[in-house]
Amino acid sequence: MDFTISPNEERHFASLHAVLDVVAREQRYLAFVQAPPFEQSLVFYRNIIARDLCQFVALEADELVGWCDILPVMGESRAHIGTLGIGLLPRVRGKGLGRKLLDTTIAKAWHKGLTRIELSVRVDNPVAIALYERIGFQHEGTRRNASLIAGRYCDTYAMALLNPA
Repeated sequence: MDFTISPNEERHFASLHAVLDVVAREQRYLAFVQAPPFEQSLVFYRNIIARDLCQFVALEADELVGWCDILPVMGESRAHIGTLGIGLLPRVRGKGLGRKLLDTTIAKAWHKGLTRIELSVRVDNPVAIALYERIGFQHEGTRRNASLIAGRYCDTYAMALLNPA
């Protein structure tokens, strides 16, 4: 099946929220264990569009199956930095879609003037870690016990990518 990468639009909001909820409930990849309330998510998505921030969705035919965003960090001294978030439905993982989403979103981040992209990834997620490394993200440290889900702590890696320009 072919996938399309598209900027997020209002018509995608309900599907994006549903995909976020599926990935969050896996309790392995996100800081959330379920999606935030839909109304809260609407405000978040609308803000991204209004500010022309870096958020793309992946579509299989007309079905939304994933997203990627790089959102600015707060504070004037960190205005050059974006934080990466990504998620895919389980059935579309391992097909190169994550790479396509990342490449598109990173390109827009550089175009928007960001010069550093940061992410946090659990150490027990070797597939994502390998993908980030292939793109050029560098390990900057380990955050011990940084994630606590269902009574279980997990370390995370801090990784970053600098704009090669």
